[in-house]
Amino acid sequence: MEGGGSNSNPSSAAWSAPQLPTDQKIRRMKLYWRAALISNFVLGAYLFIMPKKKQINAESSKAVEAVPPPPVETTSPVHEEPPFIPSPEVPVKVQKPVPEDQQRELFKWILEEKRKVKPQNRKEKQRIDEEKAILKQFIQKESIPSI
Repeated sequence: MEGGGSNSNPSSAAWSAPQLPTDQKIRRMKLYWRAALISNFVLGAYLFIMPKKKQINAESSKAVEAVPPPPVETTSPVHEEPPFIPSPEVPVKVQKPVPEDQQRELFKWILEEKRKVKPQNRKEKQRIDEEKAILKQFIQKESIPSI
């Protein structure tokens, strides 16, 4: 039983544990992967950017150029319609003016709300201060201008 052992079979060496790739093989594979990815990206960008061209037969384009358009002759008078002007659907209602007492109360409420606002920067603080000054002027005046 000389050849009966499993060590004597030459094909058993091929089925041994898989060999790990060496550093040189890994570097070569990285190079291939990078090249494949870059070329795919470039091809995709080219196909995306290039406009699609319609296929035009040379014969049909020559035929279109050779035939002049027929002259237009009109024997009937041209009828022009007046431009369409939409009419207002709902008339504007005139509201009663708000009494000065209610306007002053409203201005006071707005002033209180402006005082509650916390500005985020210097420009916003200046704008709020200007608005508060205008509101104070309206509140202190004897008559409030109608808007």
